[in-house]
Amino acid sequence: MEWRISDQPVPYPEALAFMEERVAAIRAGQAPECVWLLEHPPLYTAGTSADPQDLLEPDRFPVYQTGRGGQYTYHGPGQRVAYVMLDLKARGGDVRGYVRDLEEWVIRTLETFQVKGELRDGRVGIWVNRGMGREDKIAAIGVRIRHWVTFHGIALNVEPDLSHFSGIVPCGISQHGVTSLWDLGLTPTMEEVDCALMATWPEVFGGDSPA
Repeated sequence: MEWRISDQPVPYPEALAFMEERVAAIRAGQAPECVWLLEHPPLYTAGTSADPQDLLEPDRFPVYQTGRGGQYTYHGPGQRVAYVMLDLKARGGDVRGYVRDLEEWVIRTLETFQVKGELRDGRVGIWVNRGMGREDKIAAIGVRIRHWVTFHGIALNVEPDLSHFSGIVPCGISQHGVTSLWDLGLTPTMEEVDCALMATWPEVFGGDSPA
């Protein structure tokens, strides 16, 4: 397993190109599995189920079509993206189980910061109960699998500009908002979030914690 961490925002096409190459190499047995932790410049992505009407401000940021599942999402500085490239066939070939593991990984990472992340029927991602009937999304999940190798992954809101989400209907859900760790009153650094992600990984996916 290789862990990559990028300290500067990575252009989206560059990240896609890397994933394409690594997924092919993993399938061919020529490269190890990989988790890449990074940030992107401000942009919107459209999943395979994206409704054009949910792109409210098409000229605000670049918009990229992507082969992952789901609808429109925002990526930008202050959001930790984890691209996960695993040989799913070698791990049992359970696609639904893999998605559940990604959810559990995020939930356990949030627990590190005393935040209770929750799942909701009919709504993808990880949610936080704000009280008084309010629920906000703190992490998005979008996956793609080719020949049993995974790519794309999760996006956890650490301290992004939450106003940037207003240019889309995030994941097609208009009746709920978005939040972040900083919006909840917590102020972890990105390095601290990375440490939490790496520490909780083996609890869910097995293997050793990265050094």
